[in-house]
Amino acid sequence: MARLILFNKPHGVLSQFTDKGTETKRQTLSDFVDVRSVYPAGRLDRDSEGLLLLTDDGKLQARIAEPKYTMPKTYLAQVEGEPDEDQLAQLAQGVTLKDGVTRPAQAAPIPPPDLWDRDPPVRFRKTVPDSWIRLTITEGRNRQVRRMTAAVGLPTLRLVRWSIGPWSLDDLDLGMWREVDAHI
Repeated sequence: MARLILFNKPHGVLSQFTDKGTETKRQTLSDFVDVRSVYPAGRLDRDSEGLLLLTDDGKLQARIAEPKYTMPKTYLAQVEGEPDEDQLAQLAQGVTLKDGVTRPAQAAPIPPPDLWDRDPPVRFRKTVPDSWIRLTITEGRNRQVRRMTAAVGLPTLRLVRWSIGPWSLDDLDLGMWREVDAHI
């Protein structure tokens, strides 16, 4: 039976088990998850936080990560500025990026969520307001949410992936993981 692990990845942690990138040791999945033979199903950038799925099943990994399956991924994004109806409509219709037009997304403003503190904290500027949006996409391009929000004039300050398909963070604390039923 396939194993599936939900991990609440902290900011600054690489979405891999080893770090071969620099001389300075960076935190990896192995600093948090002591389970053999599981691998990330998809990516989550080092400067993003939240849900990362790990599995030992290649077919399940493909079903989660490959764009052809259009598995929805929901993000909470703290953005610079306050979104207006036009910006939200652009996100909902699809945004033109250097690698093409994105699929339509669901986008809505939300009140600031009750999240863990981020280390390091997001910079605060008295003269520039910030706000939060919930964005659900069905693709997984490199840094897609950050590029989409920037393209409509709302640069992302903090990005938390909240859910992938039927799985979500719910009450999973930062840096913690749990094994769940892998059936989709």
